[in-house]
Amino acid sequence: MTEYYDELETRSDEERERSLVEAIRAQLLHARDNTGVFSDSLAGYDCEGFSDLGKLANFPVLRKSSLIEMQKNAPPLGGVSPLERGNIRYVHASPGPIYEACSARADFWRLARALFAAGFRRGDLVHNSFSYHLTPAGAMLDSGCHALGCAVIPGGIGQTELQLQAINDLKPGGYVGTPSFLKIVMEKAAETGMSVDSLKRGLVSGEALPAPLRAQFSEHGIAVLQVYATADLGSIAYETVPDAGLVIDEGIHLEIVRPGSGDPVPSGEVGEVVVTSLNPDYPLIRLATGDMSAFMEDRSECGRTNRRIKGWMGRADQTAKVRGMFIHPEQIGQVVRRHPEIIKARLVIDWIDQRDRMTLRCEVSGRPKGLEGAIAESIRECCRVRGEAELVEPGAIPNDGIVIEDIREYE
Repeated sequence: MTEYYDELETRSDEERERSLVEAIRAQLLHARDNTGVFSDSLAGYDCEGFSDLGKLANFPVLRKSSLIEMQKNAPPLGGVSPLERGNIRYVHASPGPIYEACSARADFWRLARALFAAGFRRGDLVHNSFSYHLTPAGAMLDSGCHALGCAVIPGGIGQTELQLQAINDLKPGGYVGTPSFLKIVMEKAAETGMSVDSLKRGLVSGEALPAPLRAQFSEHGIAVLQVYATADLGSIAYETVPDAGLVIDEGIHLEIVRPGSGDPVPSGEVGEVVVTSLNPDYPLIRLATGDMSAFMEDRSECGRTNRRIKGWMGRADQTAKVRGMFIHPEQIGQVVRRHPEIIKARLVIDWIDQRDRMTLRCEVSGRPKGLEGAIAESIRECCRVRGEAELVEPGAIPNDGIVIEDIREYE
């Protein structure tokens, strides 16, 4: 059994750089000549003469907020990938809202590499507890599993007891989903007497994996690694060794830039992750993720030669990720607009009992009956994640412009 997914993972720096230069040049030309948005943004740039990865910093950064506006002006995909070519199979939705394409390309989001690093192999049965409804997470892991030759139990989200029953009966060896849901399933199994002992490996994403929670999985016999992926870019980086950074995926080019600009920071300095995708079906040039990270200098002990990043180190803006879903300030505004009683609001995100907790603190006059429940329902509808509402007196929230306050501390 090979130790690596393919030969790309162990090539020399020189080979990787030459390949990336050629692939990015081809992507720049393809995007400029075949997509509406890049025909405008890349006009005047020397795409034909691109010959140095460092020169990519001269090209414009594309921000997710711009994607939202582009898609409003040119639905459904903002001119990034025209549907009339017939190569788009699905259009998914993420909060914002942002819509993402998926073509018929095998392993469109390139998750097979991360799954392989986590120990998944052909013939495995995998329980997938990511969402299959509108958002692409379930399909993302499905495509990677199928590329490896794994069979999938499409668990989706919720219905914990039914999912536990399926695991108990079908005995899958692998789990993909959020770490918090795996914890819930294990706790429910202990309560009911059903078994999750068949699970031996997991690939998790969408939220933090603190060391104590990873240790808890390990004690239960489940070796769990993480993958850093987004709906629009697919796999960005993945763990090969626990708590040793994330190896950058071979299907992208990753930069770390100063937040709010496109200027690369010195190696090792924390900055914003900017990614250029090499997928011609949905070309994204220098997409700013809003996530903060930093390059690591040394090689991974696993033998893979690509650079590593330290993992998620915060957000370059006020957007936060909760239980695998991005929460944007615009969504909090939608909640507030539904309830004229709210004077001001701030979403506070904390980590309680190894789970994310969202509380929308709302300044209101008095205590209108039923308002907390109504606000909580609006949070669920607007953010697609459950949260609580806390009513506070006018003036209790600082006048500092913060809409989303992430105070999570992982121990």
